[in-house]
Parts: sequence; structure tokens; C-alpha cells
Amino acid sequence: MKGTEASVTNVPVRFYKMSGHGNDFILIDNRDGNPPLNWNAAAREWCRRRTSVGADGILLIGWDSDSDFSLRIFNADGSEAEMCGNGARCAAWYAVDRGIAGETMTFQTMAGTIRARVEGLQAAIRLTDPTVSKDAISLSLGEEVLEIRSVNTGVPHAVIFRDALSAMSSEELNRLGRSVRFHEAFAPAGTNVDFVEIAGSDRIRVRTYERGVEGETLACGTGAAASAVASVMQGKTDGSPVAVDMPGGRLFIDFIGDGEHFSDLWLRGDVKPLFRGELLPLKG
Repeated sequence: MKGTEASVTNVPVRFYKMSGHGNDFILIDNRDGNPPLNWNAAAREWCRRRTSVGADGILLIGWDSDSDFSLRIFNADGSEAEMCGNGARCAAWYAVDRGIAGETMTFQTMAGTIRARVEGLQAAIRLTDPTVSKDAISLSLGEEVLEIRSVNTGVPHAVIFRDALSAMSSEELNRLGRSVRFHEAFAPAGTNVDFVEIAGSDRIRVRTYERGVEGETLACGTGAAASAVASVMQGKTDGSPVAVDMPGGRLFIDFIGDGEHFSDLWLRGDVKPLFRGELLPLKG
């Protein structure tokens, strides 16, 4: 956040509301740099459900000299994220729809340069090559010991394999997710937490506790990718592609990998433009 950014504007802010399998975002085209808002405060205000538009985060499209555009991502709690897979896919679709970019494009994020391609309502992005912990991490949470595989797909994820995922209550998922997310093993930045059930040789089910949202979301693109990589690395699925069923829908992960090294990692699935409107100025 730049020091010159103000927390108040007298100008309404135009936005698009978009969804990537239930992972929903307020998208704002800010390529001209106006208004110069405190976007951290804006995210906390506008992402509140029931009292504002409501969303998992804000996607801020900006101008970039080396790529088609830049993308900043603000979580619902106001923190800025390095990367968001479904958010990036929504931004890519918007860029094609508004003529900002062609059907193949590049854009800049805090995680680096992202390549994307769009066809109709399907958008795919190439994630940064994942980094995976060589050994599983055993985490003691009271009387429970969790075996965790740490995978970074642009943002950190802790992957936990479980059976009967659908029977896991939201309360239990959020309790365990919060305990892992804030555990000292992942301090100071914390981690996203993915609970994974194997559904076949090329299919997994995933539920994610998202850092910054601080609760379960209907989908998480980087979490889907991290879970797919971990499942192949553990020999629980065969290889690319892996279909990932999340509460909000099915995503697909394509990659090149031998079970130890992974590259050319793509996340693909549909996006859904929901509506557009104007956000009223922040107060004070």
C-alpha cells in the first residue's frame, strides 16, 4: 500500500462481481490509478457479507509496462495475498471481455508473472512451479496428530488427507483449519489448509480453510493445485490431469511431473460473471 493512498474517496467505484466455482470476488479496473484508495480498508469494508457486496476478496486490475496488466489481490480481512488461482482466472476472463488482453496473456502478481488463456467461460492459468516439503510434517493438536504435506503453489498450503470428507462438519473443519493455519510451524505468515479425500485414480475431493478469509471457502484454485500435487507425490493418484471436486464445483489440474518434480502447472475451470455496479464512497 502506498503512503499517498487515502481511505476516503468522493467518487463511486465501479466493480464487477465474479465467481470461480463459488470463490467470489469484487473486481475493480484501476488501470488509471483512480481513485487512490486504501485498498486494505476497502477490502475489509466491501467484502463483508450482508452489510456490503460481500466477497472472498478484491481483485484490483492495474497498468503494467511489461505485461497485459497487473493484479493485486486483497483478502476479505484486508491482507494482501501473493496469489489467488480462482481470482487470477476471473481477472483473465475480465481482461478478454473488456479488450485489455487477447485470449492468451500474461499479467503480474506478487507471486510473479502469470500466463493465462481464455476460451468462452473457461479460463486457465499457469501457476508458478510448486515447491513441496520433502518430508511430511507431524503436527500435534492436543490429542490429535495430523500428518501434513506442505506445498507452495504461489501461496503456502498445508495438505491433510482424510476419509469421509463430506461427513466432516463445517465447525470441525474450521476448528482444525484455524489451528493449523495459526500453528507456530507455519509462523509468521501462516498457511492455507486443504483437507483431501481420494475419490479415484485421477480424482480427489478437497475442502479448504483459506488464510485471509479465515474460514472455509467454496473453492480455492491454489489449494486444488497443491492438493493434486500432494496426491500424486504420495502415490494416491496416477498423474495429470487430476480432477478436483470442491464444494463450489470441479476444477482441473494439468502438469508435467514424475512424482517428485512438478512443472508447467495449470489450473483450469469455468468462471461466472455475476453482476456489475457501483460501490459508494467509504466513510471516514
